[in-house]
Formats: sequence, C-alpha cells, structure tokens
Amino acid sequence: MDVMTSWSITEIPVPATLDDPGAEVLRAYLDVRNAVIEESWGVDDFHRSLPDELGGLHDQTYVRKLRFMVGPEGGDPWGYLAMNLPLQDNTHQATFDMGVLRAHQGQGVGSALHDRALQVAREAGRTTVIASSDQQVEPPEGPTTLSPSTGSGRVDTEDRGVRFALKRGWELAQVERYSVLDVPIDPAVLAAHRAAAQERAGDDYRMVSWGTHCPDEWLDEYAKLNTRMSTDVPLGDLDFKEDVWDPARIRTTEAQFAERGWELVVTAAEHVPTRTLAAYTVLLVFPHTDRYVAQEDTLVIREHRGRRLGMLVKAANLELLARERPTVRRVGTWNAEENSFMLDINIALGFRPAGGSGEWQLRLT
Repeated sequence: MDVMTSWSITEIPVPATLDDPGAEVLRAYLDVRNAVIEESWGVDDFHRSLPDELGGLHDQTYVRKLRFMVGPEGGDPWGYLAMNLPLQDNTHQATFDMGVLRAHQGQGVGSALHDRALQVAREAGRTTVIASSDQQVEPPEGPTTLSPSTGSGRVDTEDRGVRFALKRGWELAQVERYSVLDVPIDPAVLAAHRAAAQERAGDDYRMVSWGTHCPDEWLDEYAKLNTRMSTDVPLGDLDFKEDVWDPARIRTTEAQFAERGWELVVTAAEHVPTRTLAAYTVLLVFPHTDRYVAQEDTLVIREHRGRRLGMLVKAANLELLARERPTVRRVGTWNAEENSFMLDINIALGFRPAGGSGEWQLRLT
C-alpha cells in the first residue's frame, strides 16, 4: 500500500475462494469498478459479478492480471485500475483500464492510478502501454476533434479522458465504434440475410455451431482462427504482434469461462472441400444478466473473403441465439471504425451506433 495524502492505492489479493476473507476486498474493488462504468454508460450491461471476476483472476496462464483500488483507509473506494500483462506473445505490451467516480475526480486520483500503471508496466519490462477512453457519441468533425492516422473515427479533444491522455503524451492509435442490436429480430429478416449470403457463398461452405466447449474435431481449426484474430483484423497503429493459440490454450480458456459462468454461442463456416474453417463468430453470455450478450470475435480469414461469409455466420448465430436465449434483448459489439466491411454487415442486421472509444498507445522509455 502506498500512502498518499488522505487516500491510498491498494493492490487486490486474489482469494482462493469466495469464502476467503480477501473476497470482500475483491468485492469492494468490483463494486467501484461497476459503479464507475455505469456512471459512464448509464446501463449495467458491462457489470461483472464476484464469481465472474474471481474466475478470471484464477487463470493467469497466458495473461498476468493485476487489480487495484484507490480510496481512504477504511472507507469506500473511489476508483479502480485493472492491468493485463501478456505472458506468451506481445510481452512488450501492457494494457489497462481505470476509472474514478465523478464525485472524486479532480483530486489527482486518476493521475495516481495512471502513474501506478506505468510503474507496473516498467517493472515488468513492458515498452508499450495501451488504454481506452470512452465516448457516448462520436463528435462531428470540427476544430476540437482528433482522428487517428487511419482517418477513421474521431474523439473530442475537450473530453475529460481525451485531455487526460493527450496531456500525458499518449497517441490516438485507433477509434472504435460501439453498436447495439435490439433483439429479437424478425425471423424472416434474418432468414433472408442468411439465404442471400449462403447463395453468394455457394455449396462449398456450410455452417457448424457449438457452445462454450469446442468439439474435438474442430479444435485445431478453432485455435487457428483465434490466432488469425490477431493478424487479420484492422489494428490501426496499435502495436500488436501475432497472438498464437493452440488446442491447450482453447481448453484452458474454456475452463476459465466455466469458472466465471460465461457461456458462448459459436457459429463457424466450414470450407467443405478442405474440411477447414474459413470464418467464425462468437456471442458471449454473461452470468449477471439474461437480457444482454456481447458480440465478440467475428473473422473471415483473408483467403475466403468476398463471399459474404461474415454475414452468413453472423445471421446464423443470431438465429441460434434467438432459439437458445429467447430472453436476450440487446447485443453489443465493438468494431474498429476503419473496419467498414464488418460495420456494413452490422448496419444491415440492424445494429445502431451507441458510443465508442479512443484506443490510446504510449511508448515507454
């Protein structure tokens, strides 16, 4: 614990079980984390439950995960810091997420959390740090807007988080769009999208689906697709290298998801002549809500693009979601603003813009 004026930053120990005394410290961290994010977004879609957070922290096989909170000793915390340090690939990198309750902003709390994050990154030998600033609406082009080198997307330089990053020398490397789809969709509309996409793809492609546990027959191919997510998607100026997945990593991650209470709805496109997977999409179901799911990875590998496989796997997976999770009312997803192909698919399906983020990068010297 580092003592500052009237408050301090505390690193959160990882309890073995929910019954350990340390679980209450983790609960306090999670309470402030959820409160900060709900203040920003006005919904509880991005909340995490205690079992969820603890399950994620228990698995540190491929990523070292550190959590901190800040506040007065013996009082409720004011803010949080979550850091992830890759341990297999991209070991030059650290990513973090932080926030402070509005009532306690302007007192140097955010600066202290930021400094702690950079300290941890340097001590771990990291040379690149990545973080985000949220925005509820992308600003129209004007004298106070800033775009990354891709020219896609904007942030407002008068926004508090943007000012914070620019003042400390961060570079805007990418802008992402957050979109929300209200469900259920008219089944006839989904069926029409799927049929049109299947007609374009032809008989060489067929859909295969599974839940959280990938079938053994597709395990190697699924690992390859997860690896390609690190090389085949737009990254702007973000310094990401190839992130290699193998069957062991898939199974380790599935075990983590089971402990967290996460469930997946996965649809992939099999290239029938080669018995390989050409595309896939993943919906993530959280334990704290049955109304909201996250649209996670969607990828068509480069060799199979131009056949409407992105629309095909997404439409098929949304049909599967409607059958298996009829209580879901919202699907949220993030896409790089320069990823026009995926954004066009989302818009055609009915996704609407609902905010976004600036993706910031800092080189440590």
